[in-house]
Amino acid sequence: MVQSSGSNTSKTLISTTKSTSNTTKNHELIDLLSPQCKDGEIRKLQRVVPDMDAVVKVFCVHTAPNYSLPWQRNKQYSSFSSGFVIGGRRVLTNAHSVEHYTQVKLKKRGSDTKYLATVLAIGTECDIAMLTVDDDEFWQGASGIEFGDLPALQDSMTVVGYPIGGDTISVTSGVVSRIEILSYAHGSSELLGLQIDAAINSGNSGGPTFNDNGQCIGIAFQSLNHDDAENIGYVIPTPVISHFIQDFEKNGAYTGFPLLGIKWQKMENPDLRMAMGMKHDQKGVRIRRIDPTTPESQVLKPSDIILSFDGVDIANDGTVPFRHGERIGFSYLVSKKYTGDNAAITILRDSEILIVDITLSVYQYIVPAHVQGRPPYYIVSGFVFIAVSDPYLHSEYSKETEVPVKLMEKVMHSMRQSPDEEIVVVSQVLVADINIGYEDIANIQVLGFNGKPVRNLKSLAKMVECCTDEYLKFELEHERIAVLRTEPAKAATEDILTTHSIPSAMSDDIKSFIS
Repeated sequence: MVQSSGSNTSKTLISTTKSTSNTTKNHELIDLLSPQCKDGEIRKLQRVVPDMDAVVKVFCVHTAPNYSLPWQRNKQYSSFSSGFVIGGRRVLTNAHSVEHYTQVKLKKRGSDTKYLATVLAIGTECDIAMLTVDDDEFWQGASGIEFGDLPALQDSMTVVGYPIGGDTISVTSGVVSRIEILSYAHGSSELLGLQIDAAINSGNSGGPTFNDNGQCIGIAFQSLNHDDAENIGYVIPTPVISHFIQDFEKNGAYTGFPLLGIKWQKMENPDLRMAMGMKHDQKGVRIRRIDPTTPESQVLKPSDIILSFDGVDIANDGTVPFRHGERIGFSYLVSKKYTGDNAAITILRDSEILIVDITLSVYQYIVPAHVQGRPPYYIVSGFVFIAVSDPYLHSEYSKETEVPVKLMEKVMHSMRQSPDEEIVVVSQVLVADINIGYEDIANIQVLGFNGKPVRNLKSLAKMVECCTDEYLKFELEHERIAVLRTEPAKAATEDILTTHSIPSAMSDDIKSFIS
């Protein structure tokens, strides 16, 4: 029984859930009994409630790589999260829910059986994963959830899932409080997202968020953990979900969200606009840098002013019109595209307006946000060489502030000069008589070997393995060098590996490249 406030006369709300066929939605009938209704007339309001039977619990066993010691894996651990059925015998959940999976199982609401699932695709940038189940029994009585449009501010929504604290399904309600480009924690990317004021806890990840029409408007995926904020959760909206699904259906695999390989600055200062030759009615952003490995580097130049993207004008602060009374970062227009799509960009160059066409691609950072498969490594004479990645830095340092300044600067600002360029570091030096005096070397970038630049880990390993010079000379940052006699250094490697119980001096991908 619920009593409304603001009136001396209470109104009783009597609700019943009517179960319909599997292909239709459940409806909740709310009877409002009011003495003001003439002759006791009952007014019935019908509201569609979520199809909770389509929400499943996801059980995953993870075995993550040890990025600091890449020849071994960490101890396996288990997790549970949420997911939901969509059409085509498929289930959606979060990518971080099945990251580094060794086994995934699904359990339907009200069932006592867990079904083995197959992972079809993992979208790291958008934090979405697609699963399926081969067992036909799982799909009996299962109907796909219907997707709705992007909601408006203050629209009501309901989060459904299996958060920590119980084994049964949980429902929390709230409203949409903000719509903007969000930082996706798992994917280290920025895409459209919804901020809501409903509680999202561990285990809610991957669960659907419904509107008042019983349609799915997003996937719960992260929350804000801050001393000054409460009940702030985030939802992946339907445009991002639709992009992920259509990308998979179009290409048979997840290819990612395209991104322009540029750094830009705002043009809000009037003197800056005047100096760049912009007229009073012209708006846009200035290109600071361009990754030379991207397709756009062939047609764009530093100091070009981007005026519009695909006919949509860009403001001086880098935003574009979104909906009535709303603006959003112009990267949203880029993320709506697919890999290989073309886009028309209007630029101002030397006071001349030009329209250039570019082919969009997925941008590859010099320090990748994720590493597919087992991380590569190479060892010689106790020197452990590793290509830097975000997971490696998280493994080595508990806080961003602990990362060496020079290394952090490369992570934040460096761009590749070639498609296969990597930042290679000496992760550590395994102590042995042959390398005495080098024990303090750790996480220092390798710039060159025997006078040749180090482009990536594979090229370094091949140069060392093929070296016939008297010395192995590694040129490190901060003007440091490490020198070893070639034959004794290579001969000592096997004993050092045995001492530290390391099965191989190099990962399988390095071994295949050298051979």
